[in-house]
Amino acid sequence: MSLLALLLAGAAEEPTQKPESPGEPLPGLELFRWQWHEVEAPYLVALWILVASLAKIVFHLSRKVTSLVPESCLLILLGLVLGGIVLAVAKKAEYQLEPGTFFLFLLPPIVLDSGYFMPSRLFFDNLGAILTYAVVGTLWNAFTTGAALWGLQQAGLVAPRVQAGLLDFLLFGSLISAVDPVAVLAVFEEVHVNETLFIIVFGESLLNDAVTVVLYKVCNSFVEMGSANVQATDYLKGVASLFVVSLGGAAVGLVFAFLLALTTRFTKRVRIIEPLLVFLLAYAAYLTAEMASLSAILAVTMCGLGCKKYVEANISHKSRTTVKYTMKTLASCAETVIFMLLGISAVDSSKWAWDSGLVLGTLFFILFFRALGIADTLCFPTLLPVPPLPAAHIPF
Repeated sequence: MSLLALLLAGAAEEPTQKPESPGEPLPGLELFRWQWHEVEAPYLVALWILVASLAKIVFHLSRKVTSLVPESCLLILLGLVLGGIVLAVAKKAEYQLEPGTFFLFLLPPIVLDSGYFMPSRLFFDNLGAILTYAVVGTLWNAFTTGAALWGLQQAGLVAPRVQAGLLDFLLFGSLISAVDPVAVLAVFEEVHVNETLFIIVFGESLLNDAVTVVLYKVCNSFVEMGSANVQATDYLKGVASLFVVSLGGAAVGLVFAFLLALTTRFTKRVRIIEPLLVFLLAYAAYLTAEMASLSAILAVTMCGLGCKKYVEANISHKSRTTVKYTMKTLASCAETVIFMLLGISAVDSSKWAWDSGLVLGTLFFILFFRALGIADTLCFPTLLPVPPLPAAHIPF
């Protein structure tokens, strides 16, 4: 009743619309009105997910197609086709994969799903190998790729319009050298790789987030300062920030894992909110780490790893089933939207310019230096204790 009273009071305060001239009649009741702009955003999101879901059904009708080409690549191709259609009709690229949308809405469910259902024993058994690849490997890839691309520019094999110095190429190397957890998940789940190989590569793709974030911020600060103004203390701060970002993100995740495990002990009389608590507190861990400029990926991964055992012991069987399938559904939808938007964004040539030397050089140096780094690491078994790969596969 109070809500109805507020609505009536608001309506009473609005002035009654009068016709512009005394002889003009008042508009009658409209039987139909097109309101596309009011529902455009949610309608398009639902339409993209529906089209991608139908496309995934079509892809899996033929085993030969998905065995030759990963599903993620097919979705990117579908996005290219849809983006081309939109570009031909509207004469401009309407939709883009924005960084805010990716990091705040699409990435968290994927990382939470991977961290929550990650085999924790296998992860910690191979933690030495994972950390070696995540820290040493990422630093190696970033610096060697950036320096090699700078040398390519000095040799005149990059277009003259690419005006960049060594620090700019190191900044680019810090962005391009890290392994993407979304792509690793999509491809490895599709081909059912060996479980030890999966946990090493996927764990490295999660933990290198801290290294990548620190490298990007440090290199970006150095570019803004100018190489002549960089002091020795700035390099020391950069090294210290690596520990702050990584350990701080992990600490935030563990704190929220403890809160989640503690909260679910008191939900026996309100089972209906148990799945909601799991998703809310895990997402709060991600946002808190992002707000504090810490590793948000590490935060939500450690939150999922730390709370699963205790949460599943506290919540009901129905809640566990709801959490499992809801988390899998959200992660699958987010992956689908990401790969489709990658294809759609690729048709917008106003945000990029093609340079064959830079593109081909980047692809070659990334593959070459990553392969060289893995080969060098495996030559020193005392530094990287990698166990033999068993014959078992991941039971997806």
